[in-house]
Amino acid sequence: MNAKDYFDNAAETWDSKFQNPRLLSFLEKLVPQFDLKQGQQVLDVGTGTGVLIPYLIKAVGPSGSVTAIDFSEKMVQKCKTKCAHLKNVNITVGNIEDAAFPAESFDAVICFGVFPHLENKRKALRNINRMLKPDGELVIAHALSSEELKAHHKKVSDHVAHAAMPDKAEMTQLIEQTGFVEIRIRDEPGCYLCIAHKPSKA
Repeated sequence: MNAKDYFDNAAETWDSKFQNPRLLSFLEKLVPQFDLKQGQQVLDVGTGTGVLIPYLIKAVGPSGSVTAIDFSEKMVQKCKTKCAHLKNVNITVGNIEDAAFPAESFDAVICFGVFPHLENKRKALRNINRMLKPDGELVIAHALSSEELKAHHKKVSDHVAHAAMPDKAEMTQLIEQTGFVEIRIRDEPGCYLCIAHKPSKA
């Protein structure tokens, strides 16, 4: 079983395990820190069952839109069922490393709870940079610190045991090398938050 199979198998019970009061309270406080604006176009990478979508929609408002992508067909099916009533949400199956969204089409790209699972992080970040508008924002976030995440994945399943967040120096270098600036990383118990920007056009 690979990571995709693991998430396909987990889709049916995902919300009952992870959509708990602690996480919902965490997201209520986390998403405003992304500094999203009304009317923006946002890409939610690794959306899973769409846990983050209501908070993103609230941030961008009816004039904005959220595009959600996940490589697990079962997760996407679950997400579509939950979000069918939202007119400004588009949900699709795909891998962010190869996703062919038009260049400069998003104001922000959010990677919540997914970055450790990306097989080729450098390729994914390059593609995200291509898709972002100038001065667009990259957000990488998790409801655990990098150390907590490492321990959690080892405990959960062999199929995700190797999935880890790069350390701060490695992450900074990776993000710089893929064309981002203004990198800020906060890594503390119960929260990982990295925000960076695509440079503005001269």
